[in-house]
Amino acid sequence: MSTVERQLEDLKSKIIGEVPDDISISDVKYEGPELVVYTRDPKKFAQNGDLVRKLASKLRKRITVRPDPDTLSHPESAREEIMEVIPEEAGVTDLDFHADTGEVIIEAQKPGMVIGRHGSTLREITQRVGWTPEVVRTPPIESSTVSNVRNFLKQEREERREILERVGRQIHRKEMADEQWVRITTLGCCREVGRAAFILSTAETRILIDCGDKPGAEGEVPYLQVPEALGAGANNLDAVVLTHAHLDHSALIPLLFKYGYDGPIYTTEPTRDLMGLLTLDYLDVAAKEGRTPPYESSMVREAIKHTVTLEYGDVTDIAPDVKLTLHNAGHILGSSIAHFHIGDGLYNVAFSGDIHYDDTRLFNGAVNEFPRVETLVMESTYGGRNDYQTDQEDSERHLQEVINRTHEEGGKVLIPAFAVGRSQEIMLVLEEAMRKGEIPEMPVHLDGMIWEATAIHTTYPEYLRDDLRDRIFHEDENPFLAEEFNHIDGGEDERQEIVDDGPAIILSTSGMVTGGPIMSWLRHLGSDPDSRMVFVGYQAQGTLGRRIQNGWDEIPINDRNGSGRSNTLTLKMDVETVDGFSGHADRQGLENFVRTMNPRPEKVLCVHGDESSTQDLSSALYHEFNMRTFAPKNLETFRFK
Repeated sequence: MSTVERQLEDLKSKIIGEVPDDISISDVKYEGPELVVYTRDPKKFAQNGDLVRKLASKLRKRITVRPDPDTLSHPESAREEIMEVIPEEAGVTDLDFHADTGEVIIEAQKPGMVIGRHGSTLREITQRVGWTPEVVRTPPIESSTVSNVRNFLKQEREERREILERVGRQIHRKEMADEQWVRITTLGCCREVGRAAFILSTAETRILIDCGDKPGAEGEVPYLQVPEALGAGANNLDAVVLTHAHLDHSALIPLLFKYGYDGPIYTTEPTRDLMGLLTLDYLDVAAKEGRTPPYESSMVREAIKHTVTLEYGDVTDIAPDVKLTLHNAGHILGSSIAHFHIGDGLYNVAFSGDIHYDDTRLFNGAVNEFPRVETLVMESTYGGRNDYQTDQEDSERHLQEVINRTHEEGGKVLIPAFAVGRSQEIMLVLEEAMRKGEIPEMPVHLDGMIWEATAIHTTYPEYLRDDLRDRIFHEDENPFLAEEFNHIDGGEDERQEIVDDGPAIILSTSGMVTGGPIMSWLRHLGSDPDSRMVFVGYQAQGTLGRRIQNGWDEIPINDRNGSGRSNTLTLKMDVETVDGFSGHADRQGLENFVRTMNPRPEKVLCVHGDESSTQDLSSALYHEFNMRTFAPKNLETFRFK
C-alpha cells in the first residue's frame, strides 16, 4: 500500500470516528487539494449542517461530501423537488445532473437565493433528493466563452477527475527531502515589462508563477529552457500559479502542455475563462499577421482542463510543503496576489502580480494584509520617481474635455483599450457621463473582444466593487447594458459605415496598438485631422502605441490580405494621453502598498518595470523603510532560507 493510500485509510478511520453511527462512509479520495468523502447517507450529512465544517477543521482539509451513485433519486423526480425548494425569483435557467459524482449543477440568475442563508437552501436540496448541489451564475450578458468553458469541462468530467485524483496524490505524497530551503529564479519581466515568469522552488517542490509574452517583442519569451524551469523536463514542475489573464502573464501557459507538462494550474475562476479568451485570440492574431503560433488551440483546452480554481482567501495545499492563498489584486477581473506558505512555518513569499492599491470604478483595492510575508515580489510598472498618475476624478474630467472638443469639431474619438479591465472602466465612465449630461449622447462602438470580456465581467460580479456588483444584480441598473454601447462584429463594411456616420466613440483592441482591429481603425481614421486617438493605458517600450505616443506620425500598416507586407500611413489625427485609468498602482500607490502592508516584508524584489522604474522603486523602498530591496535581472536566483 502506498503512502497516500495509507493516509486515505487513516483519514477514513478518523472520519468514521467523528460522524454519527447512522452515517456510513464508503470511500475517501483526494481530488486535487480537496478530500472527497463518499457516503450512502447524504441526506443525514445535510441534516447536520456543521458536520462538514467540523471535519474540515479537525482534519485541516477542504472537504466535499458526495453521495454514492446508487443512492441517488432519479433526475426527473429530483428536478421537481429541487424546483420546489428554490425560490422562483432565483431565476433557475438550467439543472444538469452528473450521476458519476452525485452532483447537480444549478445555473441561476441569482445564485445567492439558491445557496440560502449560510447554505441552508443547499442543505435542504441534499436532504430532499440526496444530490450534491453546485451553483453557477447565469451570465446577464450571454458569453460564448463562459458557455464554451462550462460545456467543455462537462464533456471532460471523467478525464478531469482522473487528473484531479493524480494531482491529489502528488499534493499529499510523503515529503522526501531532508533539507529545507527556498529559492526564487527570475525567468522574465525583470528590468522590463512583459514575459512574467518565476520559479519558486524548495528542496521538495518546484512551482512556476505566470508565463507570459512580451508586448511588441516577438520571440522574446521567458527563459523556460533553463534547468530551474523546463530544462530538466516539464513534469519536474509540481504546479503552475497564474496571477491574472493579461497576455504578458498568461500567453504561454498553454505552451507548457506542448512541452509535456501535465499538472495543475491554480487561479481564480474568471481568470481561467479570460485566459481561454485571450490565448485563443492570441493565436488568431498571430495567424492573421502571418506569424507561426507557438502552440495549437488544443493546448488552450488542455490548460483549461488542468485548471483548479480557487476563491480569494482560501488556504489550499498545492504541494506537500506549500500552501497557496490568492488575494484580490485590484488590477483586472479575478487578478490575484499569490501568497505561498512554505513548510511548517519555514518561509512566506507573496507575488503581487499586477496591483492597483486604491479602489477603482471596477474593483476594490489590492489586499495587503497577510498572516506572514518575509519576501514580496512586487511589480514596478509605474515605479519611476516621476510616475505619479493623475487623480481619477481629474482623469475623467480630462477625458470628457477631449470627447467634447472632438465632438464639437465633428471628429471621432478612437481609444485603444485592453479588452479586459480598462475597456470596462472606460465604459463605466462614459455611461455615467452621458447619463449626467457631461458629454453628448453618442454611440460607443466596442470592437475586438471587448463585448465578450464585458460579458465575462457580468458573469462574476462578486469579483467587482461592491456597489457595481449590486447594480449588475438589478438588470435595469446594469451599466454595461446601457443603450449607447454597440457591439460590432469587426467587419470592414460595418467599420466603414461607422466612419461615414456621425460623432462616435470607438473602443478597440489592442491596447498597445500591437495588432488586432485597432490597425483597421488607424487605416480608417488615421488621416482625419478632426478625429483623436486617446491613450488611456500603459504603452510598453517597443510597442507601436509607445511610438505613436512619443510623436511618430509615419505608421507601418500591414496589408489587409495578411501577406505581411507593410505600407506607411501618415497619421494626421491628434493624439492625446489621459493618465489615471491604468490598472497599475502608480509610484505613490506602490509605496503605500508597502507602507501599510501588514506585516511589512523583510525583502522586496522589484520586477515588471523598465530598468529605471525597478531601480528607482528599489532604492526608494530601501531608504524609506530600511528593508533589503533588489531590482533583479532575468536569470538571477535568490536563496532565502
